[in-house]
Amino acid sequence: MQIFWTNKASDDLVRLYEFLALINQAAAASIVQALTKAPLQLVQHPHMGQKIDGFGEREVRRVLVSNYEMRYEVDKTSIYILRIWHIRESR
Repeated sequence: MQIFWTNKASDDLVRLYEFLALINQAAAASIVQALTKAPLQLVQHPHMGQKIDGFGEREVRRVLVSNYEMRYEVDKTSIYILRIWHIRESR
């Protein structure tokens, strides 16, 4: 399986980094590294995240990485990272 990042997910990483870097640049870099490495586990275990209802035929799941929710979509050959946000953010 291949991993693809949507533009929105990439924008989320930048947004999270910029917000955290104002307080602590080292912590911001550490979180972004953890978030970018997390999808590598999905290659071997694409169904490890909790399935989210309401997407019709699409298989959208979520996994927690520290205090961040990562939503992703699984199809036959690919995993698409859709969105990332802190669990305390309003969504």
